[in-house]
Amino acid sequence: MRAHDVIVVGGGGAGLRAAIAAHEAGADVAIVSKLHPVRSHTGAAEGGINAALHERDSPELHAYDTMKGADFLADAPAVEALCRETPAEVTRLEHWGMSFSRDDEGGIDQRYLAGHSAPRTTYAGAETGHHLLHTLYEQVVKRGIAVYDEYYVLSLAVTDDPEPTDRRCHGVVAYDIQSGELTGFRALEGVVLATGGLGQAYNHTTNAVSNTGDGVAMAYRAGVPIQDMEFVQFHPTTLPSTGVLISEGVRGEGGILYNSEGERFMFEYGYANNSGELASRDVVSRAELIEIQEGRGIGDAVALDMRHLGEERILDRLENIVHLAEDFEGVDPIAEPMPVKPGQHFAMGGIETDEYGRTCIDGLYAAGECACPSVHGANRLGGNALPELIVFGKRAGERAASSEDADAEIPIGDDARAGEIEADLTRIAGTPESAGSNERSRADGGRTDLDPSDVVAEAVDRSRERVERLLERDGTNHAEVRADLQSAMERGVNVFRTREGVESALETIRDCRNRYGEVGVSDPSRTYNTDLIQTIETRNLLDVAEAIAVGALVREEFRGAHWRERHQERDDGRWLKHTVIAWNDGRPEGYFSDVVLEGEFETYEPVERSY
Repeated sequence: MRAHDVIVVGGGGAGLRAAIAAHEAGADVAIVSKLHPVRSHTGAAEGGINAALHERDSPELHAYDTMKGADFLADAPAVEALCRETPAEVTRLEHWGMSFSRDDEGGIDQRYLAGHSAPRTTYAGAETGHHLLHTLYEQVVKRGIAVYDEYYVLSLAVTDDPEPTDRRCHGVVAYDIQSGELTGFRALEGVVLATGGLGQAYNHTTNAVSNTGDGVAMAYRAGVPIQDMEFVQFHPTTLPSTGVLISEGVRGEGGILYNSEGERFMFEYGYANNSGELASRDVVSRAELIEIQEGRGIGDAVALDMRHLGEERILDRLENIVHLAEDFEGVDPIAEPMPVKPGQHFAMGGIETDEYGRTCIDGLYAAGECACPSVHGANRLGGNALPELIVFGKRAGERAASSEDADAEIPIGDDARAGEIEADLTRIAGTPESAGSNERSRADGGRTDLDPSDVVAEAVDRSRERVERLLERDGTNHAEVRADLQSAMERGVNVFRTREGVESALETIRDCRNRYGEVGVSDPSRTYNTDLIQTIETRNLLDVAEAIAVGALVREEFRGAHWRERHQERDDGRWLKHTVIAWNDGRPEGYFSDVVLEGEFETYEPVERSY
């Protein structure tokens, strides 16, 4: 067993920033990651980092744009923290050596991204995430922070108190991918989950194959509520053949969307009369799909044209986009338009936290895309993901290293409960353990009468039993289960949703759960057994996909990224509230929590969201 003050699970932007902050607070920190940090998916982020740096902008204006983009489902204390603290974080990144693109005067350049009322997106060409990741990793190395890369965290080591709010997280259990050994990591102060997104719940996604919702699923099984899972962002510009992201920076620089008739449809058909291509992502994604469905698409795509920007400007600011289009679609975007279509991109929902990253389980924190403070609400604005990583990664790391209680304005756990979901979730959803799997039917956790090291040791023993069972069993290949799950989500819980489609997806998910109970791992080796890792990841995908579908079924309105065919209006009277799903003692339950609209800058009154 290894012991550190703070264990950070995940080596992407949020995890690296959390580790740096915890170290600066005086803690002995370790990062445990299934990937080497510089291979984390943060490196794929292209658009930039929003920060109010110039006189014509302000944190207050940034906060209002964010709340509006979120369709007013975001919590103001988290939004204002993001917008207030990002300028200093961007300056810190520059001092740490991040190579931002410059304007003609030599200052940090900024451009428009969709949904913003000022040019506030700092960027490093179209490779901002890559530069951010390497800059943060350099700081981790400089500080001598321990990094256990290629260690896959299987579960949290949590006490098994009857009420989740009475539990404490004492560490994690990790599988050493190189050796096949299981190791317990004891956290003397706190654990920070920073495991990223869940895009592999879908077929067509911009996410890496490693984005399997691990942190969300582990926290859920330990008893932490997960919030607003139905709000999944579909990015309007992905390459049709692969799902590879084409940066919003293309449209920010002036790129234009056309249909097969050569029409600039965002204006021609009134989808966004003022903002056009720079309307929010949910608006543009729906517009593209309507064009395709009504026969004005170019196959299953539309055209994104940036030829008019000129070769010099394209190569200066968007060079990697040229290479992506050439490599994956055989198109030279300097000379011809690129085909693009919507693809799953980002999860607005996730592990319920307050604005400091604290969960309802003592000693457990979360930051980045796996967490939901909630800063993005029903729809994330482009350029707000990387600020979330650095601001809330920093906050979570500082709190995990400290014994101080968070003076938070966003309630969590039982304090947040503000009304029950009437639907019987035990009827429409399964449980986080597979039917017929002979696995535990209660929340992950160790006995309360054990000391912290023994809680971790018991969690290691449980994980070892599970791994051995998977390796010894000759059963169904997990890939068959995963493929059916992804297809069901793609069909039923995509940009356009119907009750029948979501119910069909839930039926498939229940079937997948039953089949997962019989999965086995065909590769018996102990070294670099990717089949075993992916089998365990599929279990996590079942949990998060089901939560997305349940939230999509329950929420009967049209808000942000959530569109329902028979509910075409935003209904603030009934639905200006967060959907929350929790699991404990073998059954899922759902309830609502209030949206916190009162901030220091202002109290945000919901208005019609138009662009």
